[in-house]
Amino acid sequence: MSQSALNLDLKYYGISPWEIEVIYGLFNEMFQVKETELEEIDSDFVSLIELSIPLQFNEEFFQWFGYKRWDKVKAFFKELKRRRGKGKAIKIDLNFAGAPNIKFVVNTDERLWFNNAIEKIDFILELLPYHLAPEKIPHNTNEVIYEFDPQVARWRLQTAISNHQKYVISNEGWKPVS
Repeated sequence: MSQSALNLDLKYYGISPWEIEVIYGLFNEMFQVKETELEEIDSDFVSLIELSIPLQFNEEFFQWFGYKRWDKVKAFFKELKRRRGKGKAIKIDLNFAGAPNIKFVVNTDERLWFNNAIEKIDFILELLPYHLAPEKIPHNTNEVIYEFDPQVARWRLQTAISNHQKYVISNEGWKPVS
């Protein structure tokens, strides 16, 4: 894979120049990093990082990116939360390209659960074939969104987007929302 062909989008607000430099350093060896500083778009959070990774969320990504580098990324995200304290101080959106695109939303109040969520992102790899089986998700799904549920301490597939229709999962299955 050529570095010039892989553009990673980094959008953020409420992140210090030093923190941006660290993020840039973690990803710049493998991607062309395009930075965009945003105006505050979610008043519930002091800080936001949105990373759009132009690769599928799969085992090959982690082998290519490197497990040690991924561990550094996770450690950095946990440090961001530690520096900001309790409450909804930081939100991290990780978006992976693919069929479907996979998005992880990390926005947990408590540092323990935030750290737990960050640590468990790569555990979803084992569940993807089950979660994304065609009979398990809405037809023509092009994006799925995982959210961390601190009550059970695990990631849950919460939302699917298919042909501009949004669905949320419930006990009865996928329900369209407007």
